[in-house]
Amino acid sequence: MTKLLQINVEANFGSTGRIASGIGDLVIDKGWESYIAFGRKHHDCSSQLIPIGNIWEQGMHLLQTRLLDRHGLGSKRGTKNLINWIETHKPDLIHIHNLHGYYLNYKILFEYLEHKDIPIVYTLHDCWILTGHCTHFEAIDCRKWQKECHNCPQKSVYPTSLLKDRSQKNHQDKKKSYTKPKNIHFVTVSKWLTHVFSKSYLAQKPVSTIHNGLDTNQFEPNTDPKWIQGHGLAGKKIILGVASVWEGNKGLSDFVKLSQIIPQDYQVVLIGLSPKQLKNLPASIYGLARTSSINELVKWYSMADVYVNASIEESFGMTTVEAMACGTPVVVYPSTANPELVVEQVGRVAKNLSVEALKEAIDQVMGQPKDQYSTQCRQHVIEKFDKEQRFMDYYSLYLNLLSTDQNERKPK
Repeated sequence: MTKLLQINVEANFGSTGRIASGIGDLVIDKGWESYIAFGRKHHDCSSQLIPIGNIWEQGMHLLQTRLLDRHGLGSKRGTKNLINWIETHKPDLIHIHNLHGYYLNYKILFEYLEHKDIPIVYTLHDCWILTGHCTHFEAIDCRKWQKECHNCPQKSVYPTSLLKDRSQKNHQDKKKSYTKPKNIHFVTVSKWLTHVFSKSYLAQKPVSTIHNGLDTNQFEPNTDPKWIQGHGLAGKKIILGVASVWEGNKGLSDFVKLSQIIPQDYQVVLIGLSPKQLKNLPASIYGLARTSSINELVKWYSMADVYVNASIEESFGMTTVEAMACGTPVVVYPSTANPELVVEQVGRVAKNLSVEALKEAIDQVMGQPKDQYSTQCRQHVIEKFDKEQRFMDYYSLYLNLLSTDQNERKPK
């Protein structure tokens, strides 16, 4: 029986954790064994779960990151235990997702994988492995990563270092580690990220684009007028924004500005705000904390008149796809992966990165009845971003890599 091992910071939790779990479900249906090694948060799923390290080791990893900028270089014991598991269980294929998140030592792992013939798939959900520190760089238009990082202008951004700037050595270490395995195939989640990949030190490595997939049975229209009434927003035209963490690059300040220039019958609603952000939120915005309830999210997506993604740094843009699956048109900024998700039938791409351009695009969408968009929004997602189709793309890649590996092992 073919064995798949996936490695990710989360399992069946968060966007990448749910992707890993969904891929596991598919290969189990194909008769495979599925394992997910994870670092932190998880929910039970059909794959067998393998915890990496413990809270104490993760805490020390966090400390190394904060003081010494050594993210991805802690967690030695947990990583060695994972290697022991690989040696014992001998997976036929390893699929790596996010290695950042204070739980794994990439250097130790890749020194081991260099000497193994195991086919490896590595999905880039952001730009972390391409840089000496950050996960994104568009907000400050930094291009040091194309040659070699140094004097990092985003040292204070995740994964935050308060003291040392190790970006140059980090970049050198990553180049040595990630270029070592011969039997590795990279995957990016957007065409934009594939373009970034082609400008990096990994440019000569094989790479495919596989968009993230969404459960369109879970995210589907669920309109409930009482839901809006219960929040005191009856009669308002809802402009919705959602983020798991409202960092600067997600556009919180732009939503604040937008809320001050829209008509009175429009209402900005933001989900995912921290207690501090909720406390400092202007009265013109209706704010909510992060919710783990997909049912609640679906109701908000479904009841919104337009969903706005004001982020300028999106490797993919899952919330945009979630909103469209619920029948709601979208407006996005013309930055990173945002534009490749949107066609004219489902919303608008703003002309530029200004709040005025964002408002203009919103007005264009609001100028048409929502039901003129809803069917096409959902159909667009089903055709392009349905999870079963995208997970099958991974399965086809797995089969191709396993077939190539077997052919190379045959005696000549």
